[in-house]
Amino acid sequence: MRLALIYARLQTVELVRFPGFAIATLAFPALLFVLFGLPRAEDHPEVLLAAYAAFSVLGVGFYQFGVSTAIERATPWALFLRTLPASAGVRLAGRVLSAFLFAAVAAGVLIAIALLTTSASLTAGEWLRLAATLLLGGLPFVLLGTAIAYWLSPKTALPAANILYMLFAYAGGLWTGPNDLPHAVATLSPYVPTRQWGDLLWAAVGGTPLHASHWLALAAYAAIFAAIAAWGYRRDEGQRFH
Repeated sequence: MRLALIYARLQTVELVRFPGFAIATLAFPALLFVLFGLPRAEDHPEVLLAAYAAFSVLGVGFYQFGVSTAIERATPWALFLRTLPASAGVRLAGRVLSAFLFAAVAAGVLIAIALLTTSASLTAGEWLRLAATLLLGGLPFVLLGTAIAYWLSPKTALPAANILYMLFAYAGGLWTGPNDLPHAVATLSPYVPTRQWGDLLWAAVGGTPLHASHWLALAAYAAIFAAIAAWGYRRDEGQRFH
């Protein structure tokens, strides 16, 4: 655990010193909320608060686990890490801990802006349900980001992450809420993992039950993305270090 904490600290300091990551992770979701979410927030502010908080966490999955890992594995630093007494599991645990911090800050910035600019209000129980759903529901996208990192080169990981980030957010209703999607997109939306996540989040802030079917769907996506990520990791290790 101590080694994981040390690696998490190093990972966090490294990313803080990389302005492009910090801006994309912290500022971009807040900017989109101000531009596109805020004008829609009068009728259902809690829905959009939850949706854009998920959008901010989604960015951590794609950029910290996708783009950042893809860039890191192509550097001498990644080779040096393999010489240290820390397994791949320890390094992953450290990255996860660092990601939790960035996700909490990113969501916190968004939530603070929403509370200051809208009439959104949640009970203590709803806040707890929102936090738990953000954390657990974000796991499939962390695994998808990891798959991107090990299947794509650093040059292609960034555009791929950008495209998936935008497509998943839009198709899942994280920019508009569940009821304002165009008809064609609304037809496909229930099959997108971000929509399953969104339905849980909107139930969490609405005080309604969290349906098991959405959790099962997210678990299935998580299993698929985990298998792809593990396959990519073994493939990368075999090509570079076998």
